[in-house]
Amino acid sequence: MRKRSTDELIFRLRQESANLRLLLAPPRLPPMDPAALALPDPDAVAESLRGSPYARRLEAFAEQIVAGRLPILGSTIDFDGHWRRDPVRHVESSTAYFRRIRYLDPAAVGDHKIVWELNRHQHWVALAQAYRLTGRSEFLTVIETQFESWVSENPYMRGINWASALEVAFRSMSWIWVYHLAGDRMSAAWRARFLDQLYRHGRYLERNLSVYFSANTHLLGEAVALHALGVLFPAFPRSGKWRQQGGASVERELFAQFRDDGSHFEQSSYYHVYALDMVLTWYLLAGRPKRFRARIERMADYLHALMGPARSLPFLGDDDGGRWFHPYGPRDRFGRATLAICSLLFDRADWPRDDEDLAEQAAWWLGPVTPPRQQGVQSSSRLFADAGIAVLQSGDFHAIADAGPFGPGSAGHSHADTLSVVVRNGDEEVLIDPGTFTYVGDPESRDWFRQTSAHNTVRIDRAGQATPAGPFRWTNLPQADLLRWTSNAQHDFLEAACRYRGLRHGRRFLMIRAASLLFVVDEIEGPPKEHFVEQFWHFGIDPVPLAERAWRIGTRTVLVIGADRAVDVEITSEWRSPAFGVKEAAPVLRVSRKCGFPVKLAAAIDFSGRVQPCSLTFDGALVFQSGQLRVTADLDGREPKYSVE
Repeated sequence: MRKRSTDELIFRLRQESANLRLLLAPPRLPPMDPAALALPDPDAVAESLRGSPYARRLEAFAEQIVAGRLPILGSTIDFDGHWRRDPVRHVESSTAYFRRIRYLDPAAVGDHKIVWELNRHQHWVALAQAYRLTGRSEFLTVIETQFESWVSENPYMRGINWASALEVAFRSMSWIWVYHLAGDRMSAAWRARFLDQLYRHGRYLERNLSVYFSANTHLLGEAVALHALGVLFPAFPRSGKWRQQGGASVERELFAQFRDDGSHFEQSSYYHVYALDMVLTWYLLAGRPKRFRARIERMADYLHALMGPARSLPFLGDDDGGRWFHPYGPRDRFGRATLAICSLLFDRADWPRDDEDLAEQAAWWLGPVTPPRQQGVQSSSRLFADAGIAVLQSGDFHAIADAGPFGPGSAGHSHADTLSVVVRNGDEEVLIDPGTFTYVGDPESRDWFRQTSAHNTVRIDRAGQATPAGPFRWTNLPQADLLRWTSNAQHDFLEAACRYRGLRHGRRFLMIRAASLLFVVDEIEGPPKEHFVEQFWHFGIDPVPLAERAWRIGTRTVLVIGADRAVDVEITSEWRSPAFGVKEAAPVLRVSRKCGFPVKLAAAIDFSGRVQPCSLTFDGALVFQSGQLRVTADLDGREPKYSVE
């Protein structure tokens, strides 16, 4: 209590008294005439998509849902009709008042993330879309049957599905889309019950915005949903207040959560997509206010840079597993549909998109569109200084170096990955971030996937850059320093450092375009006693030995290791998580040494496609040799010096 301000205490007292009133006397919606929502005409959208590959896949997906097979995060479950039951652990929680639900306790509720994902009802939206495309009544029947069972099992303000305002917001948005797509096909009695329950969701959100707790994407999503209810249902009592309250909150969070370089403050690429989709929903419903256009466009530009020429989303920081709209399909493609909408909204024909990208999201949000002619995609390296993210790009080669800090506060969705790098060469994953896998229920896995050794960086004395303190908290955070960045037609150069526990890990990146080569040099300093140093390289493809300390990764890339002293090198099997809740074996190269400080380690990534035996020597200057190619580089000065022979 001593840590809470007077304003927060007053806010919470008012909030809880209002919640108790809602619990004791649930609000009722007065009778009202049905009205179409101010969203794109669903018939026109359906006509534009009918017969497309997307429409055929959506119909097959709807058939799967009708059969009771529901995709949840990275798995598919057999839905048994129990909305408060974890379908994996078979733990069912009670209908106690929502404040009394211990949703982070697996023994009490199972995995709350799985339960909540099911109760977002985004599969209802897919059913409603498929119904509009095909006219098949069984798709609509399933929505009605599940709606009635959900209302019966989840009394207002009771149980796990009322324990998070963000989850109420997600469910509200799904119900909005269902009503837009199928409200005119509902019976009068069902429509009245549906709108009454939706109105109750709005009353809940009005009183439970996460102003002091989880004031991140939780608050943003809740405010967007409240604003949407106010805009789209003007006949609802209190709709004007919802529109003003939600809209004002979104405007504040646009500046509180997004930095001037366009990045989201959670230091998570996945949460950036999540939050950008939320903001785009508000932007469209608010009438596309011009004063916010440049800021939102920068957010989209950051996403475009992260995805690179392969248009694949790297998993930097936590991967939540969900999505604001249509959370289905490969997770590394989720940013494509978001960027497609942005390319239309901001007239950016240089941002790539295809018909599939537009069909998945833009068609439903914007209506049938004729996109402008696609221009050639310009490849360029970029520094996003606020995020500490550098993108080094040359043709199809795309590397992301993370020289940024942890997120604010307890940094709950950050990983201990400072100075890590992920690399793609065309469509091939060379160096990966292993992902997230889980939040609760498996503390050991939660900590493994977010610790330093799970990333392409250095670990010292078997301790990470920070100390995990529960599933959503770090202590002893490091200091990250972005020291130098230059980018020109010849090369990109980044120098950064990470300080923690009296140690300094400095890392330099030099990409030489003429040689199609990326050098990475680590220098570790600290107390002069003996230390154990490890350098990790997590591969997306099984490495094939080419020479001593050189491996082919895929068909186009070679990694070679160098050091100023002898090192031990081993390849082992660890983990990666391509989707939340799923993990699979993945190879990792570990370079290690017991030594005093200072010490230097180096690596070279040849992305030219030469794929032949090569070597890297390191005695002051770096010397890379591959066939007739010889590259010498000195990275110790303010600017790199190198020659290509």
